[in-house]
Amino acid sequence: MRLRLRPDRRVHRRGGACRPCRGGRRARQARIVSRRSELLDGLVRVPLFSACSKRDLGIVARHTEVVEVAPGTALTEEGTLGDAFFVVLEGRAAVRRRGQAVSTLGPGTWFGELAVLDPAPRDARVLAETTMIVGVIGARVFRAMVRDVPALTEKLLRGMARRLREADLRQLG
Repeated sequence: MRLRLRPDRRVHRRGGACRPCRGGRRARQARIVSRRSELLDGLVRVPLFSACSKRDLGIVARHTEVVEVAPGTALTEEGTLGDAFFVVLEGRAAVRRRGQAVSTLGPGTWFGELAVLDPAPRDARVLAETTMIVGVIGARVFRAMVRDVPALTEKLLRGMARRLREADLRQLG
């Protein structure tokens, strides 16, 4: 099973796209506000966003689609072009490169930044091991946020540098 994002559709906890929610406009707005505050609470716990102001977090939350992912779903496929950046809010995923387990991702981790910053094929497959809740940000919006939110840019660069160091150490040792 592969995760497919359709930005023009809402994805509910039960999975799958649906027609507009029942309950009228006010009910939809209440649910959206509730989800946005839950998302803000989740983003605050992600180290990548820890230096962001409330205003910056609001910008991130406004452009983040929250998706529930079933176990066994591939969030990314090795060798494919990436069009989204992911933040793990709940659950666990395995990262595999050429069929070999490389690492495990859990709450507070992120992936997909290289594929949206540089249009090269993804270098790993990420597979949900448990039910996951992930924040998904499209490539164009992600690049705009990196340009407009300096605190996010600095944290992202530090995270990428750390991952590069870890990869070098694995190859050397």
